[in-house]
Amino acid sequence: MTKLLVAEDEDVLRMLIVDTLEDEGYTIDEAADGLEAMEFIEKNQYDLILVDYMMPGLTGIEVIEKVRTMEEKKDTLIMMLTAKSQQADEEKARKAGADFFLAKPFSPIKLAEMVGEITHA
Repeated sequence: MTKLLVAEDEDVLRMLIVDTLEDEGYTIDEAADGLEAMEFIEKNQYDLILVDYMMPGLTGIEVIEKVRTMEEKKDTLIMMLTAKSQQADEEKARKAGADFFLAKPFSPIKLAEMVGEITHA
């Protein structure tokens, strides 16, 4: 079974993402900030981590940078979700180690399609 972590500080958006992906059959852990995300990441293996760019505690960039330094987690796939959709923002996320980038607002259908392509590749 495919296991995901959704790290998003906006409760309504996090619920929408989780509901959409649970309907597709994924097992999901939820984090409301960057520090909580790191607690989950340290204790679990994920097929894909979806992380918001701007979160309290640790930003999505900081979470990605920390994951990329963890030997046993460094190859975990990470998707950056963000309202910061400028080219420079995507480049910063990719430089930190994000594998995929999805700008907000996004369609839940588009998200489900992307996650499906990533996890079934």
